[in-house]
Amino acid sequence: MAMYLHEEHHIFREAFRKFLQKEAYPFYADWEKQGIIPREFWRKMGENGFLCPWVDETYGGFGADFGYSVVINEELEKVGSSLVGIGLHNDIVVPYIASYGTEEQKKKWLPKCVSGEIVTAIAMTEPGAGSDLASIKTTAVKQGDHYIVNGQKTFITNGIHADLVIVVCKTNPSANPPHKGMSLLVVERGTPGFTRGRKLEKVGLHAQDTAELFFSDAKVPAENLLGEEGKGFYYLMEKLQQERLIVAIAAQTAAEVMFDLTKRYVKERTAFGKTISQFQTVQFRLAEMATEIALGRAFLDDVIEQHIAGKDVVANVSMAKWWMTEMAKRVASEGMQLHGGYGYMEEYEIARRYRDIPVSAIYAGTNEVMKMIIAKHLGL
Repeated sequence: MAMYLHEEHHIFREAFRKFLQKEAYPFYADWEKQGIIPREFWRKMGENGFLCPWVDETYGGFGADFGYSVVINEELEKVGSSLVGIGLHNDIVVPYIASYGTEEQKKKWLPKCVSGEIVTAIAMTEPGAGSDLASIKTTAVKQGDHYIVNGQKTFITNGIHADLVIVVCKTNPSANPPHKGMSLLVVERGTPGFTRGRKLEKVGLHAQDTAELFFSDAKVPAENLLGEEGKGFYYLMEKLQQERLIVAIAAQTAAEVMFDLTKRYVKERTAFGKTISQFQTVQFRLAEMATEIALGRAFLDDVIEQHIAGKDVVANVSMAKWWMTEMAKRVASEGMQLHGGYGYMEEYEIARRYRDIPVSAIYAGTNEVMKMIIAKHLGL
């Protein structure tokens, strides 16, 4: 049992699980076909206190600890990986506003982020810049009391639904080194010059709205600058620890779900006069998966505890992110194989899980970048 979870967290989990059993599980397959999570679901999440519960009571939240975020992300992942955009809103994007926003910005935006009236996104990736954030080309030139933003972003989670987009841009394109010219600007829905491209078709995460964003002389009020000009890169570095931890939590949960699906299937499926779970080769493969999953859970819980305690665990989070996503990919592959031909059928959940999990090794910093971070912390 995780030490950071107490009785109130378990009560909260039960309440959230009941909410999802009524409002998400029965509709998830339809959302996958429609290619988007309805806004109504976001509003229901907000009405029931499941969006950004950590936000201070002053702005409509409950001032809840990170343990509640862990519970929410785990339970959403159990429904399906396409709900990742809610975790992004709750624990990745909105924290930027809470940490770096002015009092006016917090009063204006946070209550609606909690209620579900506002959906958020963060726009880092560009067609020519992914892991190498400092090489982004999007610019924001100050003219009077506005910034004029030009550029393009891609692979943006919540890109269609987003009412607020935190855009990573260059306010000083000639800065040396380049990362010192980066800033964060909050671009609101309806901003002149801000348009969305098509909803991108992906291998997995079919119900998650991922989009391209375009800025053509977009006129953004100077008061929408988040924090200080030129500090954007440092703000991103401060927040990426939690972002990668959220990905690790989802991957670990997905592995646990896929293992349960597979174990249940092999105990029911018969071949050569007995259930396939009675074959030693199948037992060994399940034993290996169970071991990796148990190791992942123990390490993850330790990292979460340290994160809650406010410790700098960038290296450990990077380890958790790369190892758990790779482990979950192995579990998906083994799970599909042990399902046989049925594992390749869309009506079986393992097929969807197999499609959904690979991107976790790519977003929030590729696993190769995670290893670079670990190597740096090793003094290499």
